[in-house]
Amino acid sequence: MPSSILLKNGTALIHDANDHVDALVTDILIEGDKIAKIAKDIPAPAGAEVIDCSDKLVSPGFVDTHHHVWQTQYKGRHANETLWQYMATGNLTSQLLNPTDAFWGQLAGCMEMIHGGTTTVVDYCHVTYSGEHARKAISATLASGIRSVFCYAAMAKVTSWKPVTIDLNGLAGNVMADFEDVAKKGPYGDDGRVTVGFGFDGFPFLPKEYAAPLMSKLNELKIEVITVHHTWWDLAGTSPTGLEKVDQSGVLDNRFLLAHSGNSTQADADIMKKHGIHVSSTPSTEMQMEMGLPVMAFRTDLGIQNLCSFGVDCHSNNSAYIPDEARIGLQGARAARAQPHLDKGKLVSQVGHTVEETFNLATIFGARGAKMGDKTGSIAEGKLADLVLFDMSSPAMVAGSIHNPIAAIILHSSPADIDTVIVGGQIRKRTSKLLPVKLDVEGQSVAGKDRLDWPGVAKAVVKSREGLQKQIDGIDMVEGADRVKDWFHITDSMLVDVP
Repeated sequence: MPSSILLKNGTALIHDANDHVDALVTDILIEGDKIAKIAKDIPAPAGAEVIDCSDKLVSPGFVDTHHHVWQTQYKGRHANETLWQYMATGNLTSQLLNPTDAFWGQLAGCMEMIHGGTTTVVDYCHVTYSGEHARKAISATLASGIRSVFCYAAMAKVTSWKPVTIDLNGLAGNVMADFEDVAKKGPYGDDGRVTVGFGFDGFPFLPKEYAAPLMSKLNELKIEVITVHHTWWDLAGTSPTGLEKVDQSGVLDNRFLLAHSGNSTQADADIMKKHGIHVSSTPSTEMQMEMGLPVMAFRTDLGIQNLCSFGVDCHSNNSAYIPDEARIGLQGARAARAQPHLDKGKLVSQVGHTVEETFNLATIFGARGAKMGDKTGSIAEGKLADLVLFDMSSPAMVAGSIHNPIAAIILHSSPADIDTVIVGGQIRKRTSKLLPVKLDVEGQSVAGKDRLDWPGVAKAVVKSREGLQKQIDGIDMVEGADRVKDWFHITDSMLVDVP
């Protein structure tokens, strides 16, 4: 791979200081892992690869701020499930994955994101059941080429499948020792592309005498992202809210990244604004899994849009393409805004929310939520060269990419329209095809070779899925769902049969 890449005559989506996006025909010079220059008619440095982008739309790479990347083998499993049903069939059964299964799920999940133009992900990796699981997952993440905040998760665990029994203490056993070992060895890769974060949902239920040492350890390890499933805190309705409780404990700061948050109160929003806490909205799972409308990214009543971004959440349930989530969220929010007025025989005078606002949620706002706003999320000199090249003349993008390039991406595009993906100056997808990945020693111990192409990864995923399915077939999932309802304090009287 050359140390310099020159993108010639592309239509680049450039953010200004106010997050407005202009489409400018320009050259972009990449040197090493950064954007060195943006201007017209840049001369090609000696040895540089020159890519003609005269029919290409150059976008910042997408940023996914909430994703469980290991879940590839579970695709198709949750299409008709609610949150608490998914928790039994998906979340709890993550424990069935051995480190090799985790490697294949992780690698395929990361490569799917690259295919769809995601260059940065905050990965809530709740398959970290041992240090070896984490090492294999990190190895796969590195191989894929994606930029990641790998959030080592402290999760509830199944202690018995017959009967299904759950230990809710996510910090029990070797969790913190394994996490510390993984964190101290990071960041990973010669370019530090994979950093370590922390995922833990137990903050509202953690006594102060335990919360303080936990935060002290996270400070010692220089953890910059702490991610949580905020919605879980208040499923049964609480007062004060879970976020209010955590704020009262004194542990909240701007490192926290909340997922979902759709049932937030104004008091919650005020806490978010006070600490600069970001929220990741995941429209597909939120709409399906009892988290309702509208997603937090479009809660204009709370006034925190600039603290929001998009995540995929479960690519076992839905697409891993961030513009899909942006599209679903945007149009769902527009419909929710209009419906109360339609019910009264009125018409709204204009749609709510714009495609530019939505594009920012998928790019620069996501980068800020991942604590990388100064490094990625927009196209600027000195920033990392995390870029996506769309084919402006594809069947989906033609004409629209000229009239309104942002609308073409948010409302019309699919991964098939992406010609090239560049992460940190390295081309990971070229002429619409994923490039082979190179494995480190950890990955080679799984694959038995140092390079893999996508067909080889896909074959390994299918084989891994078959073994996991045999285990799942022996589990009483009805009983598992009942235990999850107990966990979330969901009573039968709270459940409604809707035709």
